[in-house]
Amino acid sequence: MKRMKSLGKIGILPLLVLLLVSCHPSPEKGREKLRIAVIPKGTTHEFWKSIHAGAIKASRELGVEIVWKGPQKEDDRDQQLTLVEDFVNRGVDGIVLAPLDDKALMRPVAEAKRAGIPTVIIDSSLGGNDPVSFVATDNYRGGVLAAERLGVLLEGKGKIFLIRHMEGSASTEERERGFEETMKRRFPEVLFLSSDQYGGATTEVSYRLLENLLNRFPQVEGIFCPNESTTFGALRALQDTGLAGKIKFVGFDSSEKLVEGLKLGHIHGLVVQNPFRMGYEGVKNLVAHIRKGNYPPRVDTGATLVTPENMNDPNVKALLLPDLTPYL
Repeated sequence: MKRMKSLGKIGILPLLVLLLVSCHPSPEKGREKLRIAVIPKGTTHEFWKSIHAGAIKASRELGVEIVWKGPQKEDDRDQQLTLVEDFVNRGVDGIVLAPLDDKALMRPVAEAKRAGIPTVIIDSSLGGNDPVSFVATDNYRGGVLAAERLGVLLEGKGKIFLIRHMEGSASTEERERGFEETMKRRFPEVLFLSSDQYGGATTEVSYRLLENLLNRFPQVEGIFCPNESTTFGALRALQDTGLAGKIKFVGFDSSEKLVEGLKLGHIHGLVVQNPFRMGYEGVKNLVAHIRKGNYPPRVDTGATLVTPENMNDPNVKALLLPDLTPYL
């Protein structure tokens, strides 16, 4: 009788182990929803707000939770590194990241992979093979479009500024390279008065840089800026010096103030991206990876040249000023 009771206790142990194993949560069952961290380069520019809205749309369709958090300043690499590490420690199910630096963010993304947390890169490329997908504009092509527009406006000759954004930002570096190489190849009579100055992460720094350059080189006839903050800083500098509309000006990205500059003839071209789609596809690809579904390793979200002539086209207007109110 005692032996039978002992056997009964022993028989219960495997059952308890089986129950414990069966109750151990898989990533998707461990909480009500998958939790995805979305980490932009910054949070203030309209570009990042559009990415946020796209990520929210994908989260609603797929039934997942997103946690949106980025650096306060768009040049704060250390804060972005800390954010990635913090989300890994918190055990999120995946990360969608727009890296501020194509090398500095490699280590925390590799650490996330070792912890079983996949990463999708958006907007700006990252070195290494750890990310599971890359969703971005063909930034080199964007620079080509800008060079072609400015070269035609100048009728193939003139003196210009190429304003750079920030060292280590792979997306804007590709735009700058596409612009410079195309301009030199297709419009060899165009002279670069300045091509090594950085506008930095804020409008104020870009504004001061343009002010100084305009004072030093009053003969300038054309300007290219590779992102929202440099474009707006240059626009303000041109307006405040009375040169807006007189100097041919091509920028990158969109906001209400930049669209107004286009309407006024102060900006002669904007290369715009599709950040809403970028945020949407980034979350979508990450969730597909986690759920063992199919997804493309590379998504080109497109670049469009907007001019005063085509800015009222409905498809172009949707890119210039997307309606984010259903999501933000």
